Amino acid sequence: MSDHHAYIIGIDIGTSSAKSIVLRMNGKFGAVFQQSYSTQHPQPGYSEQSPEVILGAVKTGIRTVVAEMGYPPTAIAFSSAMHSIMAVSQSGRALTPLIIWADNRSESCALALRDTPEGKEIYRRTGTPVHAMSPLCKLIWLREQQPDLFAQAVMFPGIKEYIFHHFFGRYITDHSIASATGLFDIHALQWNDMALRVAGVGPAQLPEPVPADMVIRGLLPAVAADLGIPASTPFVIGGSDGCLAQLGSGAMSPGHATLTIGTSGAVRMAGSHALTDSKGRLFTYLLTDHIYITGGASNNGGVVLQWLIRDFLQQPPEALDRLVNEALKIQSDHLLCLPYLLGERAPMWNSHATAAFIGIQPQHTPAHFTRAVLEGICFALLSIKAALQETAGPVQKILVSGGFTHSPGWIQLMADIFGQTMHLQQERDASALGAIILATSALGLPEPVNTATAPAIAFDPDRSLYDWYQQKYQRFRKVYELLEEQKA
Repeated sequence: MSDHHAYIIGIDIGTSSAKSIVLRMNGKFGAVFQQSYSTQHPQPGYSEQSPEVILGAVKTGIRTVVAEMGYPPTAIAFSSAMHSIMAVSQSGRALTPLIIWADNRSESCALALRDTPEGKEIYRRTGTPVHAMSPLCKLIWLREQQPDLFAQAVMFPGIKEYIFHHFFGRYITDHSIASATGLFDIHALQWNDMALRVAGVGPAQLPEPVPADMVIRGLLPAVAADLGIPASTPFVIGGSDGCLAQLGSGAMSPGHATLTIGTSGAVRMAGSHALTDSKGRLFTYLLTDHIYITGGASNNGGVVLQWLIRDFLQQPPEALDRLVNEALKIQSDHLLCLPYLLGERAPMWNSHATAAFIGIQPQHTPAHFTRAVLEGICFALLSIKAALQETAGPVQKILVSGGFTHSPGWIQLMADIFGQTMHLQQERDASALGAIILATSALGLPEPVNTATAPAIAFDPDRSLYDWYQQKYQRFRKVYELLEEQKA
């Protein structure tokens, strides 16, 4: 088979769906498949998913794109959402649902640990802020609240580790995903003794850490038959969605940041040093063992819009695009939205943060509320960018990716609020593309032509709006502080 026909599948295990994209070695995209799944909230603060449903979505994705291409892939590479964890029995049975990043049940555990000397040292060594999102805090909660179940568990994998165990019969985790657990020393590249002691687990109860560019062969025969691929197909374990989005967006130069909005949002920059923020506002995760990604994530991206349409405005889901378009046509006014529906991660790491509309007047329509939410999400990301500049240096160029890029008007709004040009590299999934690029390097293949050279679309800011948005942003920050003071 010629190199032009050879292809790699990139799988992105996201919060709301699993995506499979095909990239041929000639740089042309092939089959694409996406399967959605839901998140359950059985109690306030709980966010859980079915690991079996996600496993099924990943397998369906591989099976579907391979069938569409008509011949086997050269390799399959993975990207995955971070911070998920579950308990597994000796027989490999799930003892809990998958507890995902958005789960806040361990908030009290995080608050009790965060400002202690141990908590500060764990942040310095692991690069992961002590927060309810982290598997570290989730393990503490499980140990304290469900001791019998905790004692039964022989392994605590995340979703990608669970899937790889199903595929290969081994529990392994890549250094990139491990670096987002709060349990992994990003300097020594091993599980951190202090974090494990605080969590109450031993290293044998966690998957074996391996480099993100590790190639695994030996797919279990039954799985290979089910997927319709040879058992010898190389799999590249890959890394976390955030770090791989950086690579897939081509934002690897100093001062180049990525801004992503999907279900959640994030701003990140790549570097060659393990930076930690003296104020504890940012994360530092590994992309590979020599490349670090520093940034901050917001809990509140597209999920706030979904809530607004479904619950607040009580519109059907298909009304979303229409309302966003209407919102972007009207002028910004004094209606302000704090979008902290699910608490917040960076830069304040406050699980108690709440959402609010401030300045409601009789003339405000659904479009005004939608616009206020769009602006609020932008302001939340602007506050992360400010912390990133303090820690990692000036942000000179911003590349955008994620679901929000389907709305050019929203990208333009982001440019106007930030006062900086937003560069849209490509609308394909940046995380899955990053996994594919990592795989070509791991396998010694040439990077597919044209993946990093497609011309970006530039969204330049309207400078006449910048001062207005700066004033509104300052009010946004002040309102948040005042509301938090009232809770104290």
